[in-house]
Amino acid sequence: MRALAAALLACAAAFAQAQGLRHVGVLSPDAPGETRAHYAPFLERLRELGYAEGRTLQLEWRFAEGDYARLPLLAGELVRAKAEVIVTYGTPATAAAKRATATVPIVAVSIADPVASGFARSLERPGGNVTGLATMGSAVQEKRLELLLEVLPGARRVGLVAMPDNAFFTRVLPAFEAAARKRGCEVLLVNASSLRDLREGFGMLATRHADAVLIGDDARLIANSAALAGHALYYKLPSVFPSLRGAEEGGLLGYPNDPRHRYRSAADYVDRILRGAKPAEMPIELPVKMELAVNKKTAAALGIRLPAAVLARASRVIE
Repeated sequence: MRALAAALLACAAAFAQAQGLRHVGVLSPDAPGETRAHYAPFLERLRELGYAEGRTLQLEWRFAEGDYARLPLLAGELVRAKAEVIVTYGTPATAAAKRATATVPIVAVSIADPVASGFARSLERPGGNVTGLATMGSAVQEKRLELLLEVLPGARRVGLVAMPDNAFFTRVLPAFEAAARKRGCEVLLVNASSLRDLREGFGMLATRHADAVLIGDDARLIANSAALAGHALYYKLPSVFPSLRGAEEGGLLGYPNDPRHRYRSAADYVDRILRGAKPAEMPIELPVKMELAVNKKTAAALGIRLPAAVLARASRVIE
């Protein structure tokens, strides 16, 4: 069966090349529905750049559906399918693609500190086959902590929900803990591999009298925003999410890097590579804009009065 699948992929790739189609792979940690919703600005920008799916562009989609152990297999499929560029989201997907190929260009829509993670020699000149957009993980987490302290200046114990199999957290945690200590805060880590772990972790935060909780950057955590927001409300913990969705589903605040900008910029990277640019020479973009969503209904339920300055910065206010 494996040999047959490989043969079919090779035939599909050969057909696409014969038709003059450019061949782009997308390696997603999410399910198909979530992925296609997230990538709408990416596809929009590709159309603006003159690509027409099915006529000048063939997209190969691979979905891990929350099971990160599948990412290496899916990355290998995209390499065998002769993708000219592989687009990834997050550190686990980018790492899987990087292990699968040292030659096919990889464009990361979102990746924690690419130099510290070993994906690039420098931001200005990556030097390998990975480029794209960096989150600079600990710096962004610090921004979320600063926002939280603006809303709750008396917070001293802050939970951080992490996924233990995502290398992003092991790299970010020491710097984030140091930054929190400078602000007089203790970080209470919740390592969550399952929904049951999440429930138990929030219980631990309540037992240890946490003042608030930050949700870490991980596709599976974002996919479970509603459950996380529910746990936070149950234990009366103000929550800060790495996505607008988190606030929309009941969290207090959502504070991501502008997702629309990231996906549109990723399309620009893909276009430049298809036109001959080398990822080794394409600077990695740092976050240029943060978006803020505020849930006033959740604030009222928690008895929190939101500062006027925070409300004024919000791009989305949920009543």
